[in-house]
Amino acid sequence: MSAPSLTPSKADPPRHSTPCETSRATSGGSFAKSLRRNLTAHGFLIGAVVCFAVFSWYPMAREFFLAFQKTEGGESTWVGLDNLVTVFNDPAFWQAWRNTLLFTVLALVFGFAVPFVAAIVINEFHHGKGYLRLLVYLPVMLPPVASVLLFKYLYDPGYGLLNELLGFFGLPEQQWLQDADLSMLSVVLASTWMNMGGAALIYLAALQGIPGELYEAAELDGANLFRKIWHVTIPQTRLILSLMLLMQVIATMQVFVEPFLLTGGAGPEGSTTTVVHLIYQYAFNFNDYGAAAALGLLLLALLAGFSAAYVRLSRAEDE
Repeated sequence: MSAPSLTPSKADPPRHSTPCETSRATSGGSFAKSLRRNLTAHGFLIGAVVCFAVFSWYPMAREFFLAFQKTEGGESTWVGLDNLVTVFNDPAFWQAWRNTLLFTVLALVFGFAVPFVAAIVINEFHHGKGYLRLLVYLPVMLPPVASVLLFKYLYDPGYGLLNELLGFFGLPEQQWLQDADLSMLSVVLASTWMNMGGAALIYLAALQGIPGELYEAAELDGANLFRKIWHVTIPQTRLILSLMLLMQVIATMQVFVEPFLLTGGAGPEGSTTTVVHLIYQYAFNFNDYGAAAALGLLLLALLAGFSAAYVRLSRAEDE
């Protein structure tokens, strides 16, 4: 009995590739070509994902576990809700929340309105808009430390420019950063000047997208400047205003740099102690990383709840 031949005989019909095999081969080849062509882009994408994972996602996950642990001598033990109890029993906890909410309200009054007004004023100019945009955005380009040093000079009770102006008009001098009643307002004014440039440019871009026919129709109806702003400008920029309001609240609830550099963080009688500064104190002054992580989770939960509620209300209004 002869062994079977490994070579096909001439009588055997030729084997043709099935459509499925041809499709797989074509798709595999196109995928390889696409991968080689976009190798550089994939490299940058992988690098960005790795950076986010190491410096953002991992710290957030680590913070969640630290909130329920106690770290002593390099060893962590599970303590459950003890860190939250420690935070709630701290008298500085409630003061920090009151100060943070006060800063948020004042920042919405000044930091939300002033950039919008500045954008409206710049939009009314027909010449020199580029220079005005640069002038408004210039504080954002300055390092925060340089801006804070500038305001510390302005607020200085001895030779500060603000007290010099008050004295020129015959008004009493003020202890801007040393007075518990004025310290938070002083921090808000400095923060508004330091951060208004980006918001003003966003508002200006939104204003330039409003059709001019709407303003012309309002003028024909006899509307003055304020009525045009109320009935045309604000409705046409409602989406941008809503998004900026949400971003403003999230940013101001996490304020740290301005009060820390201007008043040392706590301020007179703890008047400028914010939630983020209290987190800093727990972590780096008291070495209580569990309490710091627990307070950070509370702040995260509050901001996430506010964002979810705001998005839900916005969708309900659009429907």
